[in-house]
Amino acid sequence: MKDGSTKTVVTIGLLVAALAFYFVLLGQRGIELIQDGGAAAIGLGVGVLILPFLGAWIVYATLRAGFQHQHLSRRIADEGLELDVTDLPKRPSGRIDRDAADALFQQVKSEWEADPDNWRNSYRLARAYDYAGDRGRARETMKRAVELERVEREGEPGR
Repeated sequence: MKDGSTKTVVTIGLLVAALAFYFVLLGQRGIELIQDGGAAAIGLGVGVLILPFLGAWIVYATLRAGFQHQHLSRRIADEGLELDVTDLPKRPSGRIDRDAADALFQQVKSEWEADPDNWRNSYRLARAYDYAGDRGRARETMKRAVELERVEREGEPGR
C-alpha cells in the first residue's frame, strides 16, 4: 500500500471507530429514555434510538460506494484509460482551470455519447464532471458506471 493510501485507510478506520462509539452512546441514551417510562421520554428515546441505525446505514453506504469507486479506478488504471490531467493548467488552489476542465469534459462527453453503455466511458465522464466542478452529476454518473461494470463482470463466463 502506498504511504498516502495507508494514511487514508487509517484515518477512515479511526473515523468509523469514533462513529461506532458515538452510535453506541446514542443507543444507550435512547434506551435509557425509553426505560424512563414517560410518554415524552419514550417518544424522544425512540427518536434517539433511530439515529445510530441511520448513521450506521450512512457509513455503510458511503464505504461501499468508496470501495466500488476504488475498484473501478484500479480497473481503469490497469487498462490505461484514466484521464490524464497532468498537463492541464491549474489554479493556485490546485484545481484544474475552469476552461481546461470544460474542454476536457466536452471531449469525454463526446466519447461517452458514442458508447454510453460502456462503464469505462461512464467512469471517465464522472471524473470529467468532477474536474468541471459538477459533483452531483459526477456522483450520478459514477453510480451508473458502477452498475454497468457490475453487469459486465457478472455477465462474463467463469465468474
